[in-house]
Amino acid sequence: MNFALAKTIKQKIPSLYLSFHSLSDPYTQLIEAYSRDRALRSGQALHARLIINGLSKRSHFASKLIAFYVECKQLPNAHKLFDKIPTSNIRRWVVLIGSCARHGFYQEAMDAFFQLQRKPVKPNKFMVPSVLKACGHLSARRTGEEIHTVALKFAFESDAFVTSALIDMYSKCGEIERARRVFDGMAHKDLVALNAMVLGYVQHGHVKEALSLVPEMILSGIKPNVVTWNTLIAGFSQENDEIMVRETFRLMGENGIEPDVISWTSVLTGLVQNFRNKKAFDTFKQMLEAGFFPTTATISGLLPACASVADLRHGKEIHGYAVVMGMEKDVFVRSALIDMYAKCGCLNQAWALFCNMPDRNTVTWNAMIFGYANNGHGNEAIALFNQMVEEDERKLNHLTFTAVLTACSHAGMVDLGESLFQLMQKRYGIEPRLEHYACMVDLLGRAGKLMEAYDFVQRMPIEPDLFVWGSLLGACRQHGRVDLAEIAASKVAKLEPESPGCSLLLSNLYSDSNSWGKAVRQKKMMVKMGLNKLPGCSWIESV
Repeated sequence: MNFALAKTIKQKIPSLYLSFHSLSDPYTQLIEAYSRDRALRSGQALHARLIINGLSKRSHFASKLIAFYVECKQLPNAHKLFDKIPTSNIRRWVVLIGSCARHGFYQEAMDAFFQLQRKPVKPNKFMVPSVLKACGHLSARRTGEEIHTVALKFAFESDAFVTSALIDMYSKCGEIERARRVFDGMAHKDLVALNAMVLGYVQHGHVKEALSLVPEMILSGIKPNVVTWNTLIAGFSQENDEIMVRETFRLMGENGIEPDVISWTSVLTGLVQNFRNKKAFDTFKQMLEAGFFPTTATISGLLPACASVADLRHGKEIHGYAVVMGMEKDVFVRSALIDMYAKCGCLNQAWALFCNMPDRNTVTWNAMIFGYANNGHGNEAIALFNQMVEEDERKLNHLTFTAVLTACSHAGMVDLGESLFQLMQKRYGIEPRLEHYACMVDLLGRAGKLMEAYDFVQRMPIEPDLFVWGSLLGACRQHGRVDLAEIAASKVAKLEPESPGCSLLLSNLYSDSNSWGKAVRQKKMMVKMGLNKLPGCSWIESV
């Protein structure tokens, strides 16, 4: 908290007889300082002083206080202030919608905009990008299209920020072609729009299309900046395309842009995502030798490399580095540390880090719930999920339910798992994804309800994938159900014909059920198809 600033204000404002203008700047600075620090009690004390001074109803201060309460996640207080400002004041709408979208209250931002639509107040171009951002994050394409219509109606499409927000919204909603049409329709393209379009292409795996935009924009007088190049580097790194990563660095240098720590972090994160963990650690060392200091994003991007191979020694080294550099308390770094320790089987360390976090985001909760679920502590995972619901159920997302359904599956809690699957859809509006269906099949299969599991797969509104059929196949092996195993194995073989796993599992199932003839034929077929069993190996490193 900015106590020095508070003291200065107290000295400078000894009485209530000072002019409004002399009060305005110091109070504004103090509200903004408390917002940055999320100092709720200090902000509330300042709010009380503004009420006493008769300043709280001024739209300037009220708007600042609305933003402060949203920053502190006190939406009811923000709405109380909002309701006290005259309805005709457009600024209150801009502040409320913008603050909600900026701090992750996307549904609330959309709700506020539609509430505005019912009032005799016209929207302005400053609020539209915030609503579009909310639509993108919620994948609310239809709502985004309605906002697009509003933008066209009020001639906002000529504004660069509105157009860039439209590109971003359509990209996040999977409509990359529509995003490109918006981009191509711009009379005066700028760098913001270019970066939005490049990011959209990269997010959909069309990195070369993104790169092709660069020379076109250079010819039209728009010079890509470091954000443009780093987005391209991240895209090619995620595709594990080392040649194009080097080429992008070369082009970056030719255009007078020097790589920065984000460039290195993008390469490192791409290596980790492609399980090239040794290369990632080597790149991290090269980064340090080149004089770049890692950011919290670098640390949180590198830690999964330790988790994926249970490399606790490297994980502890990076944890120590984060402590020394003052990064350990960052919510993303600590979430990555929780995930790393949990995946290495060190649940006590993971839990200690979790308990000492003053501010937890969705990633933090999910990491700890997954940690308990995957280590066989189903009851603890369920209890933590319930705690998450009680503290802030808005943080629940599709991964939260994947984690808690995994816990139910491993703990044999069939009824609870079925209830949560329904709750996810009816109460939280989360449409089931393939991973949720796979969890449910695994849940029913482990409990021996194989026909229910098969019927569940048959009723799926989307095409089952490898993991769904694989879950059923594993359950059939566990419970010796040959007929269903043959169906599941045939589906897996079509989806992954080069993998020997399902054929080997089916062969073992035949052997277990004394169907020796089928077992021999299955092994002969594997030899004919060139499917060989891979030798076992361990990735566990000693501490």
